[in-house]
Amino acid sequence: MTDSKRIVLSSDHAAIDLRQAVARHIAEQGWEVVDIGPTTPESTHYPKHGEAAARRVASGDCALGIILCGTGQGIMMAANKVKGIRCGVCSDAFSARMIRQHNDANMLSIGARVVGEGLALDIVDAFLSATFEGGRHGTRVDMITEIEG
Repeated sequence: MTDSKRIVLSSDHAAIDLRQAVARHIAEQGWEVVDIGPTTPESTHYPKHGEAAARRVASGDCALGIILCGTGQGIMMAANKVKGIRCGVCSDAFSARMIRQHNDANMLSIGARVVGEGLALDIVDAFLSATFEGGRHGTRVDMITEIEG
């Protein structure tokens, strides 16, 4: 059973500072943060960090995940290879809210070289405060799930 207030965070080396700011921000909101990202600036490979976070969400260990890399794109692609993951990269709060409401996204990806800290925290807040609307959107999410096989 997933603790609905448990969230995994990870990143590559390009996004350590922003990931840590996000972790502090959501911990202040009562989230239990499971930060599995690197802590030193040596170059590291975003696919392994995206996959590791996605596996925490897919297994039910964490309800949601937030991952970051330079653009947010590569780490998101890796996460989406894990069955059961619906991760979107967002550079604005509207998109972050919509991926939760319409796509039942369980992970959010952010580009640390794309958005600053203030905007990133707004994006995170929009993602975390939204809930899946179901209905016709549920049919579409089911269709996405069927593609996984």
